[in-house]
Amino acid sequence: MQSWQLPEYIADILPSAARQLESAKEQLLALYRVHGYELVSPPLLEYSQSLLTRIDEGLSLKTIRVVDQLSGRQLGLRADITPQVARIDAHLLSANSGVNRLCYAGSVLHARPDGFLSTREPLQIGAELYGHAGIESDIELIDLMLKSLAVVNVPELTLSLGHIGIFHALAKAANLEAQQATTLLQLMQAKNAAAVRERVQQWQLPEQWINAFEALPTLYGTQKVLQTAMTTLPDLPEICEALQQLQHICTAFANHNIFIDISELRVDNYHTGLLFAAYSADWPDALARGGRYDGLGKYFGRSRPASGFSFDLRDLIGHLPPVEKLRGIRVSVHDATAAKNEIEQLRSAGECVIIDYTPESNNIKGCDRQLVWQNQQWQLIPL
Repeated sequence: MQSWQLPEYIADILPSAARQLESAKEQLLALYRVHGYELVSPPLLEYSQSLLTRIDEGLSLKTIRVVDQLSGRQLGLRADITPQVARIDAHLLSANSGVNRLCYAGSVLHARPDGFLSTREPLQIGAELYGHAGIESDIELIDLMLKSLAVVNVPELTLSLGHIGIFHALAKAANLEAQQATTLLQLMQAKNAAAVRERVQQWQLPEQWINAFEALPTLYGTQKVLQTAMTTLPDLPEICEALQQLQHICTAFANHNIFIDISELRVDNYHTGLLFAAYSADWPDALARGGRYDGLGKYFGRSRPASGFSFDLRDLIGHLPPVEKLRGIRVSVHDATAAKNEIEQLRSAGECVIIDYTPESNNIKGCDRQLVWQNQQWQLIPL
């Protein structure tokens, strides 16, 4: 292996792709700004406990750790920006007791890739809203997520909806232990109702809860699933409220393709309620994910309702429109000193001015004009 080779699932971004990403990032942050979301930029490195690795096993496995040579304490390279933004809301912006709308765009690092086609250095971009528990803020964020993907030219989006509160309500009512609930969550992902039933029978749960857990992984499809869930699942207040929220979201986005998946629980452990994701026919996994994570800020001293979404902008390079390189103005190195003032004026006006250090070769790329002394003045002429 050559010493300069990069680690697996880590790659350079070359000029054409870098232009696409930066242009898209600028457009997305401008979109969030006009919706009232203020930009924050948390550090790449924090004490690992501040990154909430102690409360989220999945996040902990993703986090790369190093020892701080100054303090001797363990540091973590962030694997998710959301907990950092929750810290900012709870601690640094604690003077504001009202709603905080925050957005961000930055690289995160993963110890392992999420999938075969994934990078270990996603460019995570997203928006979070703190201080409001109502369904209205979830609708605002889903709308913003869909607008975000429209900005980066993702076609034919499908909005997928779930609610982890339904599972939590069943687990609490059935008196499941924490490890039992974790095991059951993993089985739900395979949508294997028989395996779920076998496991809950081993725990000798009452038949009511066995039937409910067995039904959960079968409740996916069109909006009719919500009616099926109403008649199939136990009449618990938390479940009724969750299904009403899902119906409210369906009504708000009636002009979109909607898929309901009650057992779609692939989230970080800090999520608490409504879950949403966006899919496209030409991509194998969710392009963007979000949901409600009320109370995450309590680990930083202020528990608040919260909801948000994020996605990896690098995942979407194939969707991004090409961004042409700025065409430059050539200036011979022999003229550079005499034309210094004109060069700076052009650059101040946004023009790209390139000094040609090999004018005899006449082989400078990216220029369509040149600055020359002609008729007793500096003039731009086509190349």
